[in-house]
Amino acid sequence: MNTLHFRSRLQIHRQMADKQISLPAKLINGGIAGLIGVTCVFPIDLAKTRLQNQQNGPRLSTMLSDCLIKTIRSEGYFGIYRGAAVNLTLVTPEKAIKLAANDFFRQHLSKDGQKLTLLREMLAGCGAGTCQVIITTPMEMLKIQLQDAGRIEAQRKLMSQAAVGAPGGPVELRSHTAMQLTRELLRSQGIAGLYKGLGATLLRDVPFSIIYFPLFANLNSLGGRGADGPAPFYVSFASGCIAGSTAAVAVNPVDVIKTRIQTMTRGSQEDTYSGVTDCIRKILRQEGPSAFLKGAYCRALVIAPLFGIAQVVYFLGMGEFLLSFLPQQNN
Repeated sequence: MNTLHFRSRLQIHRQMADKQISLPAKLINGGIAGLIGVTCVFPIDLAKTRLQNQQNGPRLSTMLSDCLIKTIRSEGYFGIYRGAAVNLTLVTPEKAIKLAANDFFRQHLSKDGQKLTLLREMLAGCGAGTCQVIITTPMEMLKIQLQDAGRIEAQRKLMSQAAVGAPGGPVELRSHTAMQLTRELLRSQGIAGLYKGLGATLLRDVPFSIIYFPLFANLNSLGGRGADGPAPFYVSFASGCIAGSTAAVAVNPVDVIKTRIQTMTRGSQEDTYSGVTDCIRKILRQEGPSAFLKGAYCRALVIAPLFGIAQVVYFLGMGEFLLSFLPQQNN
């Protein structure tokens, strides 16, 4: 009896997933999707950050697989998850805000439940991208420092070994945690320290959402069951993957700029940047236009399954399903 009751609830809430969804359900859906997605793709995201940050001087890695293999050899298996705790902590509110905000704007921009025009879909995505940077900017700021620490350590070790008369042993660096970094930034720069690179984050996330959400909605509608039926989960997953990877590659140049600006510790021969225009100018002069595509395929490999998983969880209505048990617990 309990098994039949469980299955009937799941079926009902899958059918309701494409209809009105409460805000708590949206937050739960976004949070669950974010946790699952980040756990799966974080090593690729670490490789992306390290490849994007390579400038002048010795290049430690040339491609995704090379970066991951060298990271495991020098830092151990858990080295590829360096900084994951920050993402796992903050990805729930970040993804929840993004998905819930897009749904909120879509509902308010629609006229009597009619299909949104492309312009209105883009406006909804713009609103979602703008809202999410409240969480995204400090999350990325902390994550990048932790992800890139191993690259800086390995680079300094390599340069130390190459120097005349330098010892061949490893270079010892301070190991920071996210909490230590947060306290240092707040003490030295205030809240503005956590929001360094806010402008670049907006320039990345707003266009990303403008591209992603309309593209996903239109791809997903192609696989719908009839005029009003929701698309099957595999269509939502494929639509999320295609839309996510397309948007990720499109905004990758801005992601490179954001990563460079937010990085606090650099190698001895690496440039520092005072802002977006200064970063663009120095990258073009020192590395050429191709540098703006660094890590593009890594970012596509990160975003595609991340948003594919997110849309499957969102459209299956896992949040609604979990919330449906609350009245029973109160009785």
